[in-house]
Amino acid sequence: MRKFGLIGGMSWVSTAMYYKWINKGVAARAGAMVSAPLLIESLNFAELSGLTSEDEWDRAAEILADSAKRLEAAGAEALAIAANSMHRVYDQVADAVDVPVLHIADAVGEKMKAEGAVNAALIGTRNVMTESFYRKKLVSHGIDLLPPDMTHVDRTNEIIYDELMYGKASRNAERFFRTMITNLEQDGAKAIVLACTELDMVIDVDANVLPIFDSARIHSQAVVDWIMGEGA
Repeated sequence: MRKFGLIGGMSWVSTAMYYKWINKGVAARAGAMVSAPLLIESLNFAELSGLTSEDEWDRAAEILADSAKRLEAAGAEALAIAANSMHRVYDQVADAVDVPVLHIADAVGEKMKAEGAVNAALIGTRNVMTESFYRKKLVSHGIDLLPPDMTHVDRTNEIIYDELMYGKASRNAERFFRTMITNLEQDGAKAIVLACTELDMVIDVDANVLPIFDSARIHSQAVVDWIMGEGA
């Protein structure tokens, strides 16, 4: 198995999910008592949330790039950023190290293409839903995306930052997303991309009106593939 580095803490809730899914995936392939060879640096999310200006994003890129360098120096043979929104600075992080950095949207796009899902709606934080950095990656894999419904963006962003990132999963949030997904189906979506690592807490991936592609689980699976020697 190959040693893998995870840039986490964005939020700690999603990092815990990654840790669980990666270890379960490795154990399923290598044996029940086998743990994944992981290096994790948990960053202070207070320094990385609510970013708006380019100066703030530049500072975030420096923080993540420095983390990537430390993980590489500690022996990580590949890396991943355990958050969707922070892939806005993916290029700066990848350029800072000599080891591969597995992009979350590439993993999702490859999974969707393999399963024939080509028309989807994206649910995530405001910057993921409205900016191009994430959407372009999925489009490059042949995925057509519905434009963001701005009536959903603010409420989705509020639930993510005010509830899910604190580990809270409310019934109101579950109802909101159930209605949202029904509306997206009526608008023509044939699949849903959960492009926020915490959305799994309030959206049932296995029992919904549309196929759900959970970015965190898919990204974790790509990490498992790498650890087990199946990644390039």
